[in-house]
Amino acid sequence: MATRNVLLLAIVAVGFLGCSSPAPLPVVDRIDLERYAGRWYEWARFDHIFERGCDCSVAEYTLEGETVGVTNWCFEDGEWRNTSGTAYPVEGSQNAKLEVQFFWPFRGDYYILWIDSTYEHVLVGSPSRDYLWVLARSPETDAAVLDSMKTVATSLGFDVSRLLPIRCTSQPPTK
Repeated sequence: MATRNVLLLAIVAVGFLGCSSPAPLPVVDRIDLERYAGRWYEWARFDHIFERGCDCSVAEYTLEGETVGVTNWCFEDGEWRNTSGTAYPVEGSQNAKLEVQFFWPFRGDYYILWIDSTYEHVLVGSPSRDYLWVLARSPETDAAVLDSMKTVATSLGFDVSRLLPIRCTSQPPTK
């Protein structure tokens, strides 16, 4: 029994030694939150439990002093539903890293990995590389832009084969 426990402990220890964390995830130099505010449509995302079943997802960002109000809309079973939260800029990140909170005390990483100069297309992910969103101001997907964004995501270590394409054919209610 003792030999078995020692062997199990050795296997676990080797497993921990062999585990490596992902490389640090670079973000854009700076985000102008006034330009970033507004409506963003998902073109593609990694599958995760809190958006599973959403045929269309739309995010609305509003400036609220030093924080950003977040309203996420999901079109599911012919109806829109939403959830609201707050995004907190990470100190020293020039607003390129946010921590989003929908339920206290939990916060999630929201890293802006790439954005075009017109603030029309953005790539957002998490340092674990478990979350990835391809967002745009327009619900109509541009295949060439999407492919370029996938190339950027791949270069940052994301497995873009996990991306689910999203097509929005309706609009959420206005606030």
